[in-house]
Amino acid sequence: MNVYMVSLGCAKNQVDSEMILGAMKDSITLVSSPIDANLILINTCCFIEPARKEAIDTILQMADYKKNGAKLIVLGCLPQRYKDELIKLLPEVDRFVTIDEYRNIAKIIEGVIESDYKIKGEYSPLNRIYSTPSYMRYIKISEGCQNHCAFCAIPLIRGTLRSRTMESIIEEVKKEVASGVYEINLISQDTTKYGYDLYDKKLMIVPLLEELCKIEGDFKIRLLYLYPDIVTDELIEFIKTHDKVMPYFDIPIQHSEDHILKKMVRRGMKDYLFNLFKKIKTEIPNAILRTTLIVGFPYEEEIDIDHLIEFMNEVQFDRLGAFTFSLEEGTAAEKYPNVIPFDVKQKRYERVMEAQSKIALEKNKAMIGKVIEDAFIIGYDEESFMYVARSYQYAPDEVDGAIFVAAHYELSLGQRVKVKIMDCDEYTLTGEQCE
Repeated sequence: MNVYMVSLGCAKNQVDSEMILGAMKDSITLVSSPIDANLILINTCCFIEPARKEAIDTILQMADYKKNGAKLIVLGCLPQRYKDELIKLLPEVDRFVTIDEYRNIAKIIEGVIESDYKIKGEYSPLNRIYSTPSYMRYIKISEGCQNHCAFCAIPLIRGTLRSRTMESIIEEVKKEVASGVYEINLISQDTTKYGYDLYDKKLMIVPLLEELCKIEGDFKIRLLYLYPDIVTDELIEFIKTHDKVMPYFDIPIQHSEDHILKKMVRRGMKDYLFNLFKKIKTEIPNAILRTTLIVGFPYEEEIDIDHLIEFMNEVQFDRLGAFTFSLEEGTAAEKYPNVIPFDVKQKRYERVMEAQSKIALEKNKAMIGKVIEDAFIIGYDEESFMYVARSYQYAPDEVDGAIFVAAHYELSLGQRVKVKIMDCDEYTLTGEQCE
């Protein structure tokens, strides 16, 4: 059977897609075009309104290929929240599959195909068809979230925190390192909360890292999605003293102003956040600070954006992304007054991103003349005739930017090189391979 898959949304969704395909891997051929498919799978995101729109548009686009006889299955967050409504809205879909049903994905697909077709594989983190390059992997260490931020529907979609066992994660990382993977990215909805549900309400991310760092091999670990008030001194010290863990702190703060943070039901107010980032940079001067912001949240005024930009200028984030507030059904913010018009939210977003572009440009200018020791090749740019690389300073989600490298000879994907930086713009560095 020929299968075509579209995976929308975040890296956590991507891991789910890899496991779904892994459960089928002995029974299918993956194809690169839906026109060649007997079965089309769409793993959806519905975190915010633009994600829902993208999901619906993709479903309608893929439904056109049913005329060739393909079956269409829609999975993931969208049906998890809106399955009954979607069945009525989109009759062209043969089956909607919720996240809760993934364990039975083989039998579900067999039922949709309506033949003697049998799938024997297991839905498991250790059984995946990878969509990432061979030198990097996403390792999902837990599912769900128990923070209940006022703007966020994730607990309504993914449920409360459910951590994997430490033994399971160690087994997976050992397997990947043994296969030659260099970059291990640990992901979840709240990575800092790992193990709290499994290990007697203890934060277990540091003990997990201790065990992972014992694994023999040439590899690095990156942590993504850290909640600020449990980025502990212990965690900072561990990253400082263990070079297998990249000094990369992805800490979404959502805003800087206390009255907004309180309405968002966030823990860790402005002074705490400022002192946290100061502490990280003091302890680990080469640390990368990345954050995410929401602008246009109810109760926000223009002066709050002024103060937010002041905070950004003080902290000097290396990486920063922003979203305009999207009202999500069932969240606490649904009951808030003071809905801010779209054009006002958009202007505030543009102000924030313009301020960050100035910070990013100055930071990149400071890199000119320096040598990046650990750049690894991720592609080749046909327009510039240069290789594209990342280092520990750049996460693999295409948000952070990249390094363009003029090479002296042919390089291969995943190869690590030294690069002397010669030029830059706001989001990319350009350099020359060092001998």
